[in-house]
Parts: sequence; C-alpha cells; structure tokens
Amino acid sequence: MSENNDNLYRYLFEKAHVRGELVRLQNSYAAVLAAQDYPPPVRRLMGELMAATSLLTATLKFEGDIAVQLQSEGPIKYAVINGTHKQELRGVARWDGDVPNDFASMFVKGVMAITITPKDGERYQGMVALDKDSLAACLESYFSQSEQLATRVVLKTRSEVNVPLAAGMLLQVLPVAASAHEEFEHLAQITDTITAEELLELPVQDILYRLYHQEEVELFAPQPVLFKCSCSRQRSAMALASVDKQDLLDIAAKDGEVAINCQYCHAEYRFDAIDIEAIHAGQFDQPSSLS
Repeated sequence: MSENNDNLYRYLFEKAHVRGELVRLQNSYAAVLAAQDYPPPVRRLMGELMAATSLLTATLKFEGDIAVQLQSEGPIKYAVINGTHKQELRGVARWDGDVPNDFASMFVKGVMAITITPKDGERYQGMVALDKDSLAACLESYFSQSEQLATRVVLKTRSEVNVPLAAGMLLQVLPVAASAHEEFEHLAQITDTITAEELLELPVQDILYRLYHQEEVELFAPQPVLFKCSCSRQRSAMALASVDKQDLLDIAAKDGEVAINCQYCHAEYRFDAIDIEAIHAGQFDQPSSLS
C-alpha cells in the first residue's frame, strides 16, 4: 500500500476527548538504514525511533525541531532521530559488539532525552529512564511524567526485508480534557489489538475502521514524511571555524585538503588551504567541491 507510506495521518474521535496519529515509513526509513550497516536489532530500533519521532513531532504546535536521543553504557551507546515540524527526519546510531534482540538488554543505565527547539522561543528538554521493556512504554512514561497526559504508543517494524517498513500509532487525551480517562482507556484497549501485519500493510482507512468502526472518527489529510539531512558546506565551514587554523593547515598540507563527512547522509565536504584561510578570516561564502 505504497500510497499510505511515508505519510503521517491525524484523526479525532468526535464523541471522545481523544486524538490519534498514525505514521508509516518506507523510503525515509530505508534512507536512514542506508547510511550504516546496522545489525538487525539496531535496524528495528531505528525504525521504531523514526516512527516515534514523527509522532512526537506531530504533537508540536509551532515551527521547530525535535530530537529523540537514546544513550546508555550498554550495547547501544547512542541513537538519535532528528525531526522538524515539516516531518523531515534523519538519524544515526552507534553500538558496540553484539546487540541483543530484546529492548531492555540493549541499554545499561539508559536514558531517553527529548529536546524540543522552537523556531521562536526557548529550548526545552525532557528526560526519562530507559527502564521499560519497549521504546513505546518508555515514551508513555515520558508523557505521563512530563505532560501528565494519558498516552498510548504502538510501534512496529519490518526491517529484515528488501523494503523495510516502520509504523506507529499514538493515542492521547486532549489537554483540555485530561480527566477523560475512561474514554481513553476504552480506545487504548482497542488500539492495543492492532497487529504488526495490519499496521504495516493495511490501508490507513481500513486500519481505523477495523479498530474504531463503532466510533465516529474524523481523518485529516496526510502530511508527507521524508528523509532530509540539514548538512551543508556552509555548516561544515562553520564547524571548522572553531578548530585551530594551524592544525587545519597542517592537515591540508599533508592530505591536500580537509574533509568532513556527514554522519547522517555521508555527504563529504572538502576544504583546501585557501578555504581554511577564508573561513578563519570570516570571508568564506562560496561553495566549491562536494562529493
């Protein structure tokens, strides 16, 4: 059902103070996986993290960015997905040795940090321990602690195939009706019955009918989700401005140039000695080589 993939759907229950979101990722997920040779457990984790970040980004009521970052002393050292209000996602993960299949064993002293950066306004960060048996449960704990809103999260992936798929659902009490727990619990129990096959393959309209055919649901037009990296030659130059000029010139003298490789998309930006002089003189503004 490719027309349903790489889209985020929002929906409202007309007779309950609850809203929902559903996202399904294909090309955007494949683009993130293409950046690294991830082992299967990390591939699944990145799919869940992408779907989760898309769902979280959809809760923003302003223009801005969001980063969902996992860190631990266990096999998964670091994993992050960055998203924007335009549903532009990118991400990367770092791991050490063999990675177990179960979520809880991937992390030792693990923490999830959710950082929200509005275009206008102050940056906000919330944190929650990775002490549950799934990423979805950790996200529910985050909403319970930081937002005091009853929330249900469902995340599914299929990554060991030629066409990887990731999908997610989020159900949440509306802030103006935070006491509507009975309505929410009823709908959350129904939502929990969704299978991975249904969430990954059925048309979105069929999913909503299969789950909520006894409810009145308003489905809104989908918002496209895409992989997009924000790296650029200019941003790389700005990063080099904070590095000692002589150190950079020494590298350029030895290798002919200084190369910066983006960890998200592997674009490479190259700077020669003339570029380095211009960067440190505050006069660099002309893109040149990119490979």
